[in-house]
Amino acid sequence: MRLVRIGDATSAVGKDLRAALVSWGRGDEVVGGIALLGVQPPGSDQPIDAVVVLPRGVLVIVGVDLPDPAVRLDAPLGGQWKTDGWPLVRPDGATNPAAEALAATAAVTGLLQAGRVEPVPVSTVVAIGPYVSQVSQPTADLVRGVRILHPEPMNLLTAARELATHPRPCTVAEAGRILAALHPTGPDLGDLAAEGFPHAAAAATTTLIPRVVDGPAAPKPVAAPKQGGLRWLPIIAAILVAILLITGIAVAISSASDSGHQRDPDGNRPGPVPVDGVGFTARGSAEHTDCAAHAFGDVRGWLEANGCARLIRARFEATSDGKHAAVLVSVLRFSSSSSATELRTVADRSGGGGVADQAAEGVAWPGDRKPTFESAAYASGREGNSLKLVQAVWLDQPSAPDDPALKEIVTKALQLSLAR
Repeated sequence: MRLVRIGDATSAVGKDLRAALVSWGRGDEVVGGIALLGVQPPGSDQPIDAVVVLPRGVLVIVGVDLPDPAVRLDAPLGGQWKTDGWPLVRPDGATNPAAEALAATAAVTGLLQAGRVEPVPVSTVVAIGPYVSQVSQPTADLVRGVRILHPEPMNLLTAARELATHPRPCTVAEAGRILAALHPTGPDLGDLAAEGFPHAAAAATTTLIPRVVDGPAAPKPVAAPKQGGLRWLPIIAAILVAILLITGIAVAISSASDSGHQRDPDGNRPGPVPVDGVGFTARGSAEHTDCAAHAFGDVRGWLEANGCARLIRARFEATSDGKHAAVLVSVLRFSSSSSATELRTVADRSGGGGVADQAAEGVAWPGDRKPTFESAAYASGREGNSLKLVQAVWLDQPSAPDDPALKEIVTKALQLSLAR
């Protein structure tokens, strides 16, 4: 990656951000691309800490300085931020600093669209300082393409690989137009191929299939029917009538039997599965082979690098002491137990990511409930070559990751079987 210093850092954490980008080194061995530091694109109200143009996407990185270091930051895009459980209040009165970053991203997106440059995904990274150990983001915000993190080199690299996912890399010429739109008076950067931009897009190949025009096919001679075969027609008709009568009787008997079962409309629905005093009612499941596409954070990065054989996501509603919880059970199957052990180490780390609920992909939770698995209790377990990850939140009251009742639910949910 090549760094182009245009202006000063707009935040104190901007120095950490620049150090992280420098650590990736020149060239495309790590990620490639061009980073414009301290750039103020035309039409923007203020400079941006960094706009990173990667071969497969653009990252708008905005630095945000917290009053003090924090162990945990709860950072929803649409709500109040909290540091270690306390509402964040900055001197300027902002309670959600992400609004500034989203506005900067919108300005960059509008600029590129107005310039009619290659449409690449423009994503947002909010760099938090002076230090945050764990950042909690709602799954919907992660799927939206926003990452909030302390800019350590690996954190930032993981975000870049997750967000820059354009199907085709920008060519040298296209990257040049993007950079010119962002900083029209910038220096000539020369050949960008060393930073991972190809000189030309891969050419599509077309195979022409010649059209063959034949004359009309000669009609095949039709053999005259044998007269002897006509004598069998009455016998065949009688057999068909008998078969139809037998089939009608069987259908009538079956219908009568089925109508008796329909008296209980819930008779075919599975009831709650009791596990040590907690009832788990299934609410649907989904199976995938593209495991990384349904994960987030470090878990997604690990799956992109290593893959998995199959992912099963199952929803349950649990009842404990009269309270109701939404439970997401995810099972990742591997060809070896060592892979499951390695991924469990990643998932168990604070802020290590996990598997997203289907609601983040547009599949609503059954019924009128809309649980979000932020502040969810968590547990993990191993089953042979499989890893099981469980999250749970209350459906009728606020949740907390250390809620004893929720912790009990996720621990017991590890005993559920998702055989498919």
